[in-house]
Amino acid sequence: MKQKAYQQYLDSYLKICPQLKKDELNFIRDNLSITQLEKRQFYLKSGQIQKEMSFVHQGLLKSYYIDKQGKKVTISFIDENFYAADYPSFIQQKPSKYYIETIEPTIMVNLSYAAMQKAYKNYKNFENYGRLIAEQILLKKQDRIESFLFENAEERYIRFIKKNQDILPRISVSDLSSYLGIERQSLTRIRKKLIEKDV
Repeated sequence: MKQKAYQQYLDSYLKICPQLKKDELNFIRDNLSITQLEKRQFYLKSGQIQKEMSFVHQGLLKSYYIDKQGKKVTISFIDENFYAADYPSFIQQKPSKYYIETIEPTIMVNLSYAAMQKAYKNYKNFENYGRLIAEQILLKKQDRIESFLFENAEERYIRFIKKNQDILPRISVSDLSSYLGIERQSLTRIRKKLIEKDV
């Protein structure tokens, strides 16, 4: 399992940065570790500093914060081949405002902050990789922000199901309604309406 997870992680690097050299890939491999979490375990809690950038080999997580009324507000779902990250916490090494919790048993491949900084210093190609990953994370956040600015609840749901067919059966109605920013009952009505329209 460990070697398969490592190879999947290295393949993800090569997909984004095919110019990575053998010594650079060897450096990555030598500094990797594995985290295994059961269902409903925390990968990160609010107030903690994210010390590792973790790639999801297998499983599903959600990221959320708790608002002033004590309600959980889901901001993202993280499945295979994506990074479980509060990027500002990791890059600045400052306490996170978010929780990242498993929805399913999860296996992640980790590269520590210290190892990544060493890679940036010693290997030129890593800077390009880091920039591209940061862009992916920021674009995903921007996409969600714009969905709230320019779409109604039904439009947000339709776009979500079109983009996330693979994880839709794996997440609860409560988590999905929180992510979409609507009440559970409203989501149930939207789903019923779309079924009747055969969307």
